[in-house]
Amino acid sequence: MFYWQNRTGPVVWAFTDRDAADGRAQFGSLNLGSHVGDDPHRVQANRERVARALGMDPARLLFMDQHHGRDVAVVDGPCNDGDSAPAVDALVTATPGLALAALVADCTPVLLADVAAGVVGAVHAGRPGMTLRVVDEAVSRMRDLGARSITSVVGPSICGRCYEVPEELRSQAAAVSPVSATVSWRGTPAVDVAAGVVSQLVAQGVAVRWVAGCAREDARLYSYRRDGRTGRFAGIVALGLPGGPDAT
Repeated sequence: MFYWQNRTGPVVWAFTDRDAADGRAQFGSLNLGSHVGDDPHRVQANRERVARALGMDPARLLFMDQHHGRDVAVVDGPCNDGDSAPAVDALVTATPGLALAALVADCTPVLLADVAAGVVGAVHAGRPGMTLRVVDEAVSRMRDLGARSITSVVGPSICGRCYEVPEELRSQAAAVSPVSATVSWRGTPAVDVAAGVVSQLVAQGVAVRWVAGCAREDARLYSYRRDGRTGRFAGIVALGLPGGPDAT
């Protein structure tokens, strides 16, 4: 169920996997994306399963309607997927007992927390979001909520060697984050989105922990570049209640 999981005080960090034990090659058995053509009842059951594994009320595991932009929503209570989900690429909260999720299948999931201040955020950062500096916007909104010492965990995503793009797109990315410009396994232009995101976080004074893994190379993860129509795994950060049932 979890590709990686950790905890810092009341904050729980996690990246799910595709859990393909049932042989459903396209969606695995733990697809969390409701927009990819999977059975919506199965997706909802998967989300509830993940929430309970984190010790959270499923209604308080919040998702976004992601658009590869830089908009951020500050949330303070449950919201549902679909029409009522915020049309943003980052969620932040200072409300205990909430878990925030960013769905990905090659893009970079970024989890943020100021443990002392009790402020967390989850960011969906694809190549467009990286070039629009969505992580900068999320960090700014967290600081508006009182965050001062922010730590990040950057999750597995497609690596630069596997993310081949036209030269024009590599140049656009490099103009924002020079370290993102790279070459693919074939020596063609490529972009390392996660490297660009990490450089932006460091420039903001945010401490970084980078979880190793390439979505395209690792069959435990969903990858749009590898499989086309496929599911989504999630980066999740949960702001639990210290000592309470939502803290585990």
